Amino acid sequence: MTDAAPEPDPPSTVSALLKRRDFMTFWTSRVSSTLGVQIQSVALGWQMYAVARETMSVAQSAFYVGMIGLAAFIPVFLLALPAGETADRHNRKVVLVLCYLGEITTAAILACAAIFDFASIPLLLVLSAAFGTSRAFMGPASTAMGPMLVPKSLLPRAIAWNSLAWQGASIIGPAMGGILVSHSVGLSYCVTVVLYVVAALCVLSIRTNVRPQVQPGSRWDLMKEGLSYVWTNKIVFGAISLDLFAVLLGGATALLPVFARDVLHAGPEGFGILRAGPAIGATIVATILAGYPIRRHAGLFMFAGVAVFGLATIVFGLSTWLPLSVAALAVLGGADMLSVFVRQTLVQIVTPDQMRGRVAAVSSLFIGASNELGEFESGVVARFLGPVGAAVFGGVGALIVTGVWARLFPALRTADRLE
Repeated sequence: MTDAAPEPDPPSTVSALLKRRDFMTFWTSRVSSTLGVQIQSVALGWQMYAVARETMSVAQSAFYVGMIGLAAFIPVFLLALPAGETADRHNRKVVLVLCYLGEITTAAILACAAIFDFASIPLLLVLSAAFGTSRAFMGPASTAMGPMLVPKSLLPRAIAWNSLAWQGASIIGPAMGGILVSHSVGLSYCVTVVLYVVAALCVLSIRTNVRPQVQPGSRWDLMKEGLSYVWTNKIVFGAISLDLFAVLLGGATALLPVFARDVLHAGPEGFGILRAGPAIGATIVATILAGYPIRRHAGLFMFAGVAVFGLATIVFGLSTWLPLSVAALAVLGGADMLSVFVRQTLVQIVTPDQMRGRVAAVSSLFIGASNELGEFESGVVARFLGPVGAAVFGGVGALIVTGVWARLFPALRTADRLE
C-alpha cells in the first residue's frame, strides 16, 4: 500500500482565501481591534493636549503628546523578547484573548477618567504604558497566529488582506474618533471598550489549533535563538531595521493634534480628517496589493516606498492648507503601506513557524520603536524647532536613511520574488 499523496495547496485567489473561516474570523477581530486602537489614540492624543494646554504653551504641550509614545514604547522594549518566547511556547489564541482583556481594562479606566473628570498627565502616561504592555504581547502572538490559519500559497494574499483590515479600520477609526471626541472624550473610550470585546469574542471562536510546536531549551535559550536568527539573516534584519529608522525620524503624524489645533486651525473634526489621511492612501495601496500582490523587484519597491514616505512628510510639514495636508498624508500612508507589505511578506515567508513568535517580537520591538519613539522624537524636536521644523527634519531624515540602508543591505535592495 502506498502513502496517499499530500493534499495540494489551494490556488492563491481571493475566493480561496474567503473560504477560510478561521482566517476571516481572525481578520474581523483585527478590524474591530484596530478601530478601537485608532479611536482610543485620537481621544488620548486630544485629551493629553487639552489637559496640557490648560497650563502650558503649545511647544510644551506638543512635548507631552509625544510622551504618550514613549510611555507606550517602554513596556514594548522591556517585554519584547519574553513576549516572543511566550508566543512560541503557549497557545496563541489564549495569549491574544488575555491581551484584549488588558486593553478592555485600560480603555474602561480612561473612560471613567474622562467622564468623571479626573484625567491628569501622569494618569494618561501610566495608562499609555499599561496599554503598551498589552500590545507588547499581542503583536508577536497575532503576527505568528495569522500564517497558521492559511496555507503557504495564500500567505502573501493573506498578509495583504491583514494590511487592508488595518488600514481600512484606520480610515474609519480616526474619522469616528474625531466625531466622538467632538461630542465626548468619554464616549470615545466607551466605544473602544465595545470594539475590544468584539475582537476578543472573534478570537475565542477560532477553531484551528494555534498552539505552536514548542522547541527544546530554556526560555533564555529560545530568546537568544530568535535574536541570532534575526541578526544573521540580513534580509530580515535589513527590512525591519529600515522601518525602525525611517519611521523613527519621519513620525510627524504624532504631532497631528498640534497641526490641527494651532497650525491648520481645523479643530477636532479636522483632526479626525488628518488622522484618516495616511490610512486613506494606505487602504488604496493595500486594496491594490490584495488583488495584485507584488511578485518581482520586491526590494526596489520597498526602498521606493520609504523614499516617497520621506518626501510626503516634508510636504505635510510645510503645508498650511488642510486639503494639501490631507493629500500629503495620504501619499505618506500609501508609500508606508507598500514598504510594510514587502517587509512583512519577506519576513514571514523566510521564517519557520516555530520561530515566528520570536522573530515577530523583534519586529514588533523595531516597529514599536519606530512608532512610539518616533512620536517621542517628534515631540522633542518640536520643543526646539516647532511642529513644522520637526516634520521637515523627520522627512529629510527618512530620505537619508533610505540611501544609507540601500548601500548597507544590498541583498535587501536586490530581493526579487515574494513567493
